[in-house]
Amino acid sequence: MARNSPPPVQDRGGFRVDTHSEKEVKRWVFPELCAGLHDIAGEITAPRHYLKLCGTNDELQSALPACWEIQAANYFMRATATTGDTRPLPEGYRLELHQIGPVTRVHVIAPNGDLAANGCAAETADAFIYDRIETASDHRRKGLGIAVMSALGSARKSFTGPQLLVATEDGRSLYSNLGWTVIAPFATATIPDMGF
Repeated sequence: MARNSPPPVQDRGGFRVDTHSEKEVKRWVFPELCAGLHDIAGEITAPRHYLKLCGTNDELQSALPACWEIQAANYFMRATATTGDTRPLPEGYRLELHQIGPVTRVHVIAPNGDLAANGCAAETADAFIYDRIETASDHRRKGLGIAVMSALGSARKSFTGPQLLVATEDGRSLYSNLGWTVIAPFATATIPDMGF
């Protein structure tokens, strides 16, 4: 939803999103290892298809044919409280918040007009999901990631469901310091694009 993709559909024990983007044709997300994941992995022979598992890289690798490549480890995380950090942005930076339906996007613009940090979130009836929280390398260690998270969190309409995200190894450290906990490792695999 936050990436303007079609809604997920159930597919053999997981959920499939037909993204049809430049970088990705489809993705499947599985809450656990199952025969359906193994079957799908055996059927796919082209790159730009992604299999994701709430599990370890080793668990995912065990279900895949040799042509699949495991990506860097990620972590499925949860928070129960909104980031309450309200410190001001560094001098010259400005924050833009845009909401369209259940999707909120935040951009932090640097004094020179460059995009310094950004992120988005989507709210469903069951959860508030943060996605693609990024800070440009030249603008790190200035509190911009926390500002993005705080602005996105302030857009929540319902406070009954959990806040969720998938974090990289670097992100896991940041979010852990903000009170987030790891629910599960989150593994991803794809067939490498050899440029054909």
